[in-house]
Amino acid sequence: MTKSGLKVGFIGLGIMGAPMALNLLKAGHMMFVQTRSKLPQDLVDGGATVCTSAEEVAKRADVIITMLPDTPNVQDVLLGERGVAAGLKGTAQGSDGRPKLVIDMSSISPMATQVMAKRIHALGAEHLDAPVSGGEVGAKAASLTIMVGGLAHSFERARPLFESLGKNITHVGGHGDGQTTKVANQIIVALNIEAVAEALLFASKAGADPAKVRQALMGGFAASRILEVHGERMVKRSFQPGFRIALHQKDLGLALQAAREMGLSLPHTASAAQLMQVCAAHGLAGLDHSALCRSLEIMTGHDIAAKDVNIVA
Repeated sequence: MTKSGLKVGFIGLGIMGAPMALNLLKAGHMMFVQTRSKLPQDLVDGGATVCTSAEEVAKRADVIITMLPDTPNVQDVLLGERGVAAGLKGTAQGSDGRPKLVIDMSSISPMATQVMAKRIHALGAEHLDAPVSGGEVGAKAASLTIMVGGLAHSFERARPLFESLGKNITHVGGHGDGQTTKVANQIIVALNIEAVAEALLFASKAGADPAKVRQALMGGFAASRILEVHGERMVKRSFQPGFRIALHQKDLGLALQAAREMGLSLPHTASAAQLMQVCAAHGLAGLDHSALCRSLEIMTGHDIAAKDVNIVA
């Protein structure tokens, strides 16, 4: 991608946000960043301008991207005191003569997203919800899956930025539809993690080598990205967070809240949420979501990677 020189603001430089902002900087964009966490040195070294508030970011940038943990965080950053909305008042037109564009790439409530989108549009700016999937690995490799809700012309305008961040980029519909898609994604991922954990725990408890069982299953119909990546984590006990249990808990909470409002039953989503709560109750919420297996192990009294299983003839 050639250098475009867009003025891009990025708010939220955590596990996901920091590498995403760095990829935009490497793509040649002028970056204005703001975060409550420690500012990554590679962004400073790359020439990113540090702002003291979201309001300042909105005033200086033409495109403002947020990557934050939860719905209240986004509401505060967009609509709170010294937030993005405050920076857009009177300056909703960018340096290129077009309305400024706010892109929320967090994973939050679809309903709250629709409300915030209306508030941003009322100020004369544009809004997209564009949550991502792929974790820290995808953020660093610029291979994220990006699910976008909002107006078609806003999506086309943002496409070059998305192409610097991901590979599978889809405009799925109107405001909030990106978030709805992400919630659906998190349901599928959680249930797959639960299925892999149960299968490997079953194999290990029965006396089989879970690593070899996983290897065998990778060649059959049970093969999946979850079995490949997270199954290996379960066997090797590698739970350094790429996507924390606490964040996946939040996403399943969004799914169950929306299901209640729609009169919809999601029994297995509720089961996965409860297993994550077991992990949280044992102080494991900061681990990678593949550590959901620990809840089953705690209840069973047996670890997937255990080597001391005796088979009784």
